[in-house]
Amino acid sequence: MGQQQSLQERVSERYSGLSGQLRKAADFVLANPLDIASRSLRAISSDSKVSPATFSRLARALGYATFEDMKEASRRSLGLHVTSLSDKAEKLRADPSLVRTMLQRQSEACIGNIRSFAAQTDEARLADVAKLMREARQVVLFGALASTGIAEYMAYLAHYFAPNWYLAGRSGDSLGSRIAALGQGDVVFIVTKNPFAQRAVIAARQARDVGADVILVTDSYKCPAFSSANYGFVVPSESPQFFSSYAVTLVLIETLIAMIVAGSEADATAAIQRVDAKNQELGEYWSE
Repeated sequence: MGQQQSLQERVSERYSGLSGQLRKAADFVLANPLDIASRSLRAISSDSKVSPATFSRLARALGYATFEDMKEASRRSLGLHVTSLSDKAEKLRADPSLVRTMLQRQSEACIGNIRSFAAQTDEARLADVAKLMREARQVVLFGALASTGIAEYMAYLAHYFAPNWYLAGRSGDSLGSRIAALGQGDVVFIVTKNPFAQRAVIAARQARDVGADVILVTDSYKCPAFSSANYGFVVPSESPQFFSSYAVTLVLIETLIAMIVAGSEADATAAIQRVDAKNQELGEYWSE
């Protein structure tokens, strides 16, 4: 486990394997970071109705030696945390004056999300994921609902250099047919955010059952697909709008693509050049 992993990342990776009481403690830890960082264990136990011993067991389950080590991790996270500006749709509708500052508010939220993710993400873990995808027999991408376009964008980038990457569930390529062809050595990359797409959750489980590695990108450690994921990323998605922001998701995807290409042999560059040349021959690009 990387030393730079945030408390939230540790919870997200291990949440599905926690007992009911440990999950209750974990929920309180993530919902009340200021209390965890600043109050005594006895006070925290009294407010949460969870025993001090349970919080100590949670700390060990997350890889910390003691509760105090987990408390220090919460303090560090608070130092990096960017407060959300969320007011949601009704407030936006009810107060037209907010429109005048919307660009600034949206920009600040997205920049804050990106800074938080960059500061708290273990880059060695990113490198492991990039290596796994680069060496996979095949990579299947899937996104549903609002995440559909994100998966399509990743597929567009990947098809410049990786003919063994597939976008499932689009353009006649059914999700079921792709899962049926999976096995060991394959990777499934899934993007789903709250409210979670049912097909994404089921696809993650089916892929894991046949031995494929599952990489999950979501916005909550409570995503039910976490129990099937080999690697899970919880990306900050806070926004002043009624919808979640995908800014960090794009940063993560573009970073992984860049790492995959950077670690590839020279044939990746040649493949990109061939695709680009064919696009030009087909007149795909506008020219004066």
